[in-house]
Amino acid sequence: MRFIYSRWRPDAATDDQRLQQLVSLFNYLVTGTSGDVDEALQWLRQLAEEHGIFDENLTMDDLIDRLREMGLIADAESGLMLTPSGIKRIRQDALNEIFTSLKKAPSGTHETPFSGRGVERLNETRKFAFGDQPTDIDLTSTLTNAFRRDGIENFTLAEEDVEVYETEHQTGCATVLMIDISHSMILYGEDRITPAKQVAMALAELIMTRFPKDYLALVCFGDDAKLVSIAELPFLTVGPFHTNTRAGLQLARDLLRRRGNVNKQIFMVTDGKASAITLPGGRLYKNSFGLDPKIVNKTLDEAVACRREHIPITTFMIAQDPYLVNFVEELTKANQGRAYYSSLNTLGQFLFVDYIRNRRKRFNA
Repeated sequence: MRFIYSRWRPDAATDDQRLQQLVSLFNYLVTGTSGDVDEALQWLRQLAEEHGIFDENLTMDDLIDRLREMGLIADAESGLMLTPSGIKRIRQDALNEIFTSLKKAPSGTHETPFSGRGVERLNETRKFAFGDQPTDIDLTSTLTNAFRRDGIENFTLAEEDVEVYETEHQTGCATVLMIDISHSMILYGEDRITPAKQVAMALAELIMTRFPKDYLALVCFGDDAKLVSIAELPFLTVGPFHTNTRAGLQLARDLLRRRGNVNKQIFMVTDGKASAITLPGGRLYKNSFGLDPKIVNKTLDEAVACRREHIPITTFMIAQDPYLVNFVEELTKANQGRAYYSSLNTLGQFLFVDYIRNRRKRFNA
């Protein structure tokens, strides 16, 4: 076996690092092609010709073989296709790309400032109460109470001697993730849908990995709104649709109303241009220019309805046009929710507006 050595450079990527970088690039491209693996590979070949991505150590064919070996793609009658593992990897890459500062926490837990029955054990103890778990009993405090009462020689144990560790109260949350698939997401040659799907996939992966016991639903909205599975998220395409934000919020609110969770929320990824509403009888009232007063007012009414049902809306705005930002500002004020504003080229850089705590902050995720 022959080995070829060269001078080591600190900035030189290992073969595995190069592979992971190329897999991430492939995942971004396949998100932009709405899951079309063959088209994504064609884009990758074009990039390789222009920028010299591959060499004799790792060719395009090698990458395709590795994608197969990793279980990310598979052969199908019509060509190559994403596997369930490939879809999950896309969500994971989106999470790493956008929320790299977030760290994984114990699964299925939302911390609260309250003590009570939960999973995380605290240092404090309290008297045993019916329903407490035997595993939470503090033996040291319990025995100390018994010895203090009757002494070591006459040891007896009474219910009032038993102390248990206090635990941190934890709660669940029901979340509906809304994503805009209207025509404005690709209008004027600007690709907004790919970054929007990246943000949506990152949020979905975050919720499913960090809080797997939570309820999560996905709603896409254009001329109307419909419920789709999380697995379909990478394959969503923009249609010749208007933006019926009101219909999306109505469906999301209806889904959350059926849940028993105390905590409910809506995450909405959009470019902010509300351009349609559904009138009584099912007719679609639309204005392609967007921000028609009739449409805006009905949409804001729905945001207020969500607020009355204690459903905060967190909007992820994938555009920075002033008139679009103004609409999202009004919607966020009406709901007393939160908004993140991001440019297309700097998805990890957000302006965070929190009307619940009356706070604004710029940060890099």
